[in-house]
Amino acid sequence: MTDSLPKTPSDLFQFLDSLNIQHSTKNHPPVFTVSESESLRDEIPGGHTKNLFVKDKKDQYFVLTVEERATVDLKTVHKVIGASSRVSFGRPEKLMEYLGVVPGSVTVFGAFNDTGNNVTFVLDEDLMKHDIINGHPLSNDATTSIGRDDLIRFLEATGHRPLVLKVTD
Repeated sequence: MTDSLPKTPSDLFQFLDSLNIQHSTKNHPPVFTVSESESLRDEIPGGHTKNLFVKDKKDQYFVLTVEERATVDLKTVHKVIGASSRVSFGRPEKLMEYLGVVPGSVTVFGAFNDTGNNVTFVLDEDLMKHDIINGHPLSNDATTSIGRDDLIRFLEATGHRPLVLKVTD
């Protein structure tokens, strides 16, 4: 497999295993919105995520990973995350190129595909109060649960130093 092809969920799980990171995954029908995924809450404990793929005017890209019900003020968040300007949503082509996922599947686990370190990952402080964090394993038809500290270890193992900041209202 070449680096130009996005990695798969099974590649991700093998990587987590190689780091001795405990994880569990529940398959479910594809979900595209937070409200669609809420039906899974009873089955999957922990903090559930919403991920925003954004960029500034200098084409610096960020993934903001926040608690699913949290609100991010896109007019002011650039001041917190160190962007050069107000942020806007990144284009689907860049989402696929950098994270190997399509809109609706944005995930903190996309760091696994970002071998060029094109994206800065920002974890919201409030989300990081949960012991367990849940995210899509590169596709929106499953949810992977991972420990908070292991999530940071995973990101660091992919070459990303996550920023833990208060980015929600």
